[in-house]
Amino acid sequence: MNTPSDLQPAPQYNPADYCSTKEAAATLGVSHRTVQLWVENGTLQAWRTAGGHRRITVESVNRLVDGRRKAIGAYPSAAVQAAPASNGRRVLVVDDDPLMLRLYELEMTGWGLELDLVKANNGFEALIRIGEQRPDLLVSDLNMPGMDGFRMIRTLREDSGTAPMNMIVVSGLDRATIKAMGLPSDIPVFPKPVPFGELRSAVEAGLPGD
Repeated sequence: MNTPSDLQPAPQYNPADYCSTKEAAATLGVSHRTVQLWVENGTLQAWRTAGGHRRITVESVNRLVDGRRKAIGAYPSAAVQAAPASNGRRVLVVDDDPLMLRLYELEMTGWGLELDLVKANNGFEALIRIGEQRPDLLVSDLNMPGMDGFRMIRTLREDSGTAPMNMIVVSGLDRATIKAMGLPSDIPVFPKPVPFGELRSAVEAGLPGD
């Protein structure tokens, strides 16, 4: 569904204030389709030119870029320091399937491990949550729209502040494909459907001690 801003020409249109969908995708490091979805759900503001071309406001693109910078900034950061206090250990679960996220929530909150569960729908959102929440452990899918798990993990490993974070992968991809895509060999990988008994052991091993 398109938003009204995606259907009308911009008032007092200044080309310097807008970019194309392709340019926005390149700047944000996501797919063309992801940019379209973000326009449709209002995350990015866009207008159509008289010729019918979609133009995205540079301001809204820069806002997302700034969010990413905060998300992957080295620890400790202002966003990390502002994370809410917690008596439990924080686990970030990343999956583009809302039913899977709900299943994780139902299973993991029943383990009696005093976990604070944080959820994200894709790699980009996960980076933002990491900046906000500073999780102790990441449990992530790999095949996701926008920024997938491979790219997200590379981004985290390339930053000195997030490189030490413990990670677990749960994916429907076969092991050969995962290896070929360059997932670091030290990250535990579990298949789908999720073997929650084995996953629990890995989560306990990956969390800091009391």
